[in-house]
Amino acid sequence: MTHAIPLGLVGLGTIARNQHLPSLEDVPAFRLAAIASRNASLDGLPGYADIDAMLAAEPDLGAVSLCTPPQGRFAQAAAALRAGKHVMLEKPPGASVSEVMALDRLAQAQGVTLFATWHSREAAAVEEARALLAGAMIRRVRIDWKEDVRHWHPGQQWIWQAGGLGVFDPGINALSILTRILPDPVFPLSALLEVPENCQAPIAARLSLQTSRGAPVEAEFDWRQTGPQTWDIHVETDGPEVLLREGGAKLFVDGAARISAEDREYRRLYARFAELIAAGQRDVDLAPLQLVADAFLLGERQMTEPFHD
Repeated sequence: MTHAIPLGLVGLGTIARNQHLPSLEDVPAFRLAAIASRNASLDGLPGYADIDAMLAAEPDLGAVSLCTPPQGRFAQAAAALRAGKHVMLEKPPGASVSEVMALDRLAQAQGVTLFATWHSREAAAVEEARALLAGAMIRRVRIDWKEDVRHWHPGQQWIWQAGGLGVFDPGINALSILTRILPDPVFPLSALLEVPENCQAPIAARLSLQTSRGAPVEAEFDWRQTGPQTWDIHVETDGPEVLLREGGAKLFVDGAARISAEDREYRRLYARFAELIAAGQRDVDLAPLQLVADAFLLGERQMTEPFHD
């Protein structure tokens, strides 16, 4: 019988409490052993103000999971990797493509696992959609990813700062699914980024992309939607018409419902993390983050009225 890997969780905000903590309880490969957070703690667990203090006081930790904002995460991940810990990164894995590439090289040199996670790829219907599209000729793709930032990110100023990605914080989930299910690579042709006057990151974006075989991909991301939220990816092919809804939880094929399942994304992520550690492997797919970086590079910025949470 193998022993559970003692894990340190860095950051104890909304995503950690709603997803990471309950998922860790359900994945026996890990044992939550310590918390590093400036502003919060958990009863019954050692708590530290930062990752350096945690690493110094808890030498037996085998793994670290980072749930902090992407800005500043490089230093945290590098410290854990240099200490010989396996590291799991919440999405987006960093504030830039190059810093995550540097972390991957460091992990390789240290002989430890680095897992850059994309939780939406673990949604119930994503792999079935991938299988359906594997042999298809893609004709057109439409992404609509619209939600209410005030509901999902209240008071989180880091998302509006440089490196916080703005509307691409949820939008990158759509791009992570897109790059998983399509049989061909995609790249952006143009982007329109709507940026509030008092922010450094967009509140809405429209992207025109193209597959390597020339199929058009149109994506619209918006953080101003109230009422029902929209997380849809619609793929037209020479065969089946595939529609993913609710962030990949539901699959429709030629209009007929095929899959509808509960959210177990983070449980699957931690199970995958354990598999990577056992196999001595790393998993660092930067395609979704690269698309966002390209959108910022190509994008036309349009200033909008100030945003107030």
